[in-house]
Amino acid sequence: MKYVGSVYRPPSEARSLIVQVTYGCSHNTCAFCSMYKEKRFAIRPLEEILADFRESRKLYPAVKKIFLADGDALVRKAGELETILDTIRSLFPECIRVTCYASPDSVNIRTDEELQTLRAKGLSMVYMGLESGCDAVLEKMRKGHNAAFIVEMGKKIRRNGIALSVTAITGLGGPALLERHAVETAAAFNSMNPEYIGMLTLMVEPGTPLFDWVQEGSFQLLTPAEDLRETRLLVEHLDSPGSVFRMNHASNYLVLRGTLNADKAAMLAAIDQAAADMSLLRPEEWRGL
Repeated sequence: MKYVGSVYRPPSEARSLIVQVTYGCSHNTCAFCSMYKEKRFAIRPLEEILADFRESRKLYPAVKKIFLADGDALVRKAGELETILDTIRSLFPECIRVTCYASPDSVNIRTDEELQTLRAKGLSMVYMGLESGCDAVLEKMRKGHNAAFIVEMGKKIRRNGIALSVTAITGLGGPALLERHAVETAAAFNSMNPEYIGMLTLMVEPGTPLFDWVQEGSFQLLTPAEDLRETRLLVEHLDSPGSVFRMNHASNYLVLRGTLNADKAAMLAAIDQAAADMSLLRPEEWRGL
């Protein structure tokens, strides 16, 4: 097995076989993100990928889940992705799930027919970062697209039979955009109605533009109490039936989980309880990425 640089994966892929299909992130300019900064985005040679899978078959008696890294595997040529998926099905008949990160751009370049073929060959789910449904936040954070475009790409994934997991980040708008960030992010989730919603809480990483903005005072971070208020606004405005909601990342002050819309009232009650007793929040020094 060969890995280049740091390898990242979603929390739910902790027990997955991880094989790099691309190196780095095709966008890699988000102001809050420190991932993949040590390498340029590149398409990994196909034969190296297939060799990793052949080696993995010799190493592991059972592989149930596979995650195709790095930050944007879906950007590869469709025919090469099909070859990768065919190889997985041939070598790992016991595998029940194949997933990858996808950017709005990589979804955009895939035709509906290509996505349907990838699903038929075993691509089960993609992870996509919304970050915010507020265009002012997205522009400030250099996401590269407005919310409407990201939402449309999420809908494209879903209508072609691939499950969708979407993440956003509380605190990303600071105090000035707290309400808009919460309400408009909820509206974006509602429009996509993804299978999974994942919420992170903003952490400032050295080496990012956001770190510099905080240091110079041009960006204000939310207090834990403000973050709770933003979270409550977001959950209050969520209307995405069937979406599994998870706010259990190490960055979060408060752990929330449930299935919308059935568990919405219980999640709001948990937020209110934490607001009344701040000792229920994860201490700042325990938070991490």
